[in-house]
Amino acid sequence: MLQDEIKQLAKEAREASRTLAQVSTTAKNDLLKGMADALVAATTALCAENAKDLQAGKEKGLSDAMIDRLRLDEARILGMADGLREVAELPDPVGEITGMWRRPNGIQVGRMRIPLGVIGIIYESRPNVTADAAGLCLKSGNAVVLRGGSEAIHSNRAIAGVLKGVLAAKGLPSGALQLVGTTDRAAVTELLKQEEYIDLIIPRGGEGLIRFVSENSRIPVIKHYKGVCHTFVDADADLDMAEKICVNAKVQRPGVCNAMETLLIHKDAAEAFVPRIARVLGGLGVELRGCPETCRLAPGATPAQDEDWGAEYLDLILAVKVVDSLDAAVEHIQKYSSLHTEVIVTRDYANSQRFLREVNSSVVMVNASSRFSDGNQFGLGAEIGISTTKLHSFGPMGLEDLTTRKFIVFGEGQVRE
Repeated sequence: MLQDEIKQLAKEAREASRTLAQVSTTAKNDLLKGMADALVAATTALCAENAKDLQAGKEKGLSDAMIDRLRLDEARILGMADGLREVAELPDPVGEITGMWRRPNGIQVGRMRIPLGVIGIIYESRPNVTADAAGLCLKSGNAVVLRGGSEAIHSNRAIAGVLKGVLAAKGLPSGALQLVGTTDRAAVTELLKQEEYIDLIIPRGGEGLIRFVSENSRIPVIKHYKGVCHTFVDADADLDMAEKICVNAKVQRPGVCNAMETLLIHKDAAEAFVPRIARVLGGLGVELRGCPETCRLAPGATPAQDEDWGAEYLDLILAVKVVDSLDAAVEHIQKYSSLHTEVIVTRDYANSQRFLREVNSSVVMVNASSRFSDGNQFGLGAEIGISTTKLHSFGPMGLEDLTTRKFIVFGEGQVRE
């Protein structure tokens, strides 16, 4: 039965986690480097399995953005391998003492980082998450249970098979990396019931998946919600810089969560910048959906509807609004943001500092593309995702975010009076 299968898988992960928590940093790094080498060696086989998923996806009518997320090629496999090697080079958080203090009675109290235990990752489309999540969880001493989308089943099975082979070759418990190999959607529901064995669930995918997991999980959930990312071009922005940032944020890879979805433009910059950016983005195939002022200045734009302001298009579509002030920009972001990433382009230092203080998304940037909102770009190594939940982690999640801290106490025979 599926119920028994999922329970056994989670139980094996729990048992493996106890062993993995005690594995040395050197052994974990050696494991990740071995996994990286094995992925590269299996490039031809991985691409062949991925081709099955791509063909099935096209037959099902998946969007171009989804197909892009699904695709594996030599460069992306090298990227997965490089991500594992980068994680291997990062400091191991497990066992780190983050503080130590002495109490009046002489006891010393401190805090030590420990693994969370077993982490369940439920994700859609991107097969590279299989390697990224495995690497981060294993380096931080956690066992991991992976449940990818049915659209990537062949790719995920192949990647997980390569990684589990390295675990076995290194003498580590294969249960530390579990893949739910069925496409039966009921498997997700069963996985979310395994609170006895799984400590944390991290869903990565569309709004529907996040909502389903949040509503049905008995296990704590960190949401990796949609990316409604804003860029605000301030009144005195360098328009050359603004154009460069906006083009990169929207066009470089529109199907990812850190792509810009809404462009806000100060009214004092609108006359010069709206026609300019509309011309450039239009030439790159971007459809603009604008407020009345945007449509006046860029007649080719489509009038925006209310739903456009909160939309994650993941496509070459951009909502554009002219705002009266920095206050109006912040107010708009507070209303429609998904707490992912927001950007201000400005030469006004005071405005940049206000934007940093008043916008409380997980990543707030000054004069840089939202495409940098990524754990790898921030120096965390391959990220587990970008949390839009403020507890216990917020923003790109790296190794430290996959640990918790326990109290440790040193005494010399003290007893409480």
